Amino acid sequence: MTTLELTPPVIQATQVLTIAVGAPLITGVIARVEAMLQGRHGPRVLQPYSDLAKLFRKESLAPRGTGPFFLAAPFVAMACYLTVPLLIPVLTSYALPLGFMGDILGGGFVLALASFVVAVAAAETGDSYAQLGSSRAKTFGAITEPVVLLVVFTVAIVTATDLPYVLGATVRSSPDQIVRPAHLLASAALFMVILFETGRIPIETHTGTTELGMIEEARPFEHSGPYFAVLKWGSMAKQLILFTLLLNVFVAPWGMAATRDVGGVLLAVVLLLAKSCVLGGVIAVIDDSFAKLRLFKITEFVAAAFLLAILAIFTLYLGGG
Repeated sequence: MTTLELTPPVIQATQVLTIAVGAPLITGVIARVEAMLQGRHGPRVLQPYSDLAKLFRKESLAPRGTGPFFLAAPFVAMACYLTVPLLIPVLTSYALPLGFMGDILGGGFVLALASFVVAVAAAETGDSYAQLGSSRAKTFGAITEPVVLLVVFTVAIVTATDLPYVLGATVRSSPDQIVRPAHLLASAALFMVILFETGRIPIETHTGTTELGMIEEARPFEHSGPYFAVLKWGSMAKQLILFTLLLNVFVAPWGMAATRDVGGVLLAVVLLLAKSCVLGGVIAVIDDSFAKLRLFKITEFVAAAFLLAILAIFTLYLGGG
């Protein structure tokens, strides 16, 4: 009995579709868990899909004075987000044809390009709130990027390369690899960066429009209709990409397909979404368990992640690698 196998291009397309289609589900699960922790009914798990569909049906408006870049920015950012799944292990433990075209650092550059494009589009509007969010995003982004660089350097020292597939294989090779002190410190630093990048803590709020804490919600302030829907969808996709990077490379690189068998690939899709839902639940608990920090405290939070990344490198040279 022969098993149906997928070609590498089809698997790569499946990876992109998994991120694009599954991203709103993870956002819905997090919102549902947060509501339960706060003692309220909350939205349905599938509510983000309904919200996106509603936005796609609405009229699009653009501020006076903006150019074609303002309207193109959401689609450019979405294209950047959907490029990263081609470079990281999403569904397979082996590298696909495009898997070696970029490393973790290259994927970070693509995500940074998406953030830059959205920030420039927000600044072009001239709106005070949009410019405020754009300025804050780039200011704090300059602090978090060195943390990601140090995490990548730690990976490069351990595996002699910063290719995500190689690190995932290293972690899977032995249970001792995942409890290595340097690996744990680097994973903790990356987790703190994810908390910041997804707007969970210590940002004032990730869903409201409170001026003192607006960053992620302020940048698309002037977009509307389908353009706003693409920005929201891209933000959800970015969250799932970061979850996938942490899970399939650093923390739990298991449950991925080792062959091109259809059943194995589909099982990998289910397991990735299940792992991401669990991680989202953990983040929701953290988000509801700590008081929101003031805006100027973000630098202290990111500085703690930076110190963890520094300690990871020092630990390697002191025998903890």
